[in-house]
Amino acid sequence: MARKKAVSVPPREAKLFRNNKSQALRIPADFELPGDRVMIHRDGERLIIEPVRRKNLLEVLASLQPLGPDDQFPDVEGTLLPIKAIDL
Repeated sequence: MARKKAVSVPPREAKLFRNNKSQALRIPADFELPGDRVMIHRDGERLIIEPVRRKNLLEVLASLQPLGPDDQFPDVEGTLLPIKAIDL
């Protein structure tokens, strides 16, 4: 789904219903959120619903700390399957 620019939409009434043992909210199309996951929290009598923004691979890589001079990879000898020659 393409991300839409946030636009101010006047408040309107929405439908609550039951989905098994959970209460659900039917969100009108003009209030559609990007993605398929949200964070929800309570602020007094209000419920605040925010889209979960997934990081892309470049953002994840950029957030990693570089290895220092004393950092070493663990010894993994004997834990991997033997390497087989592949004729390409």
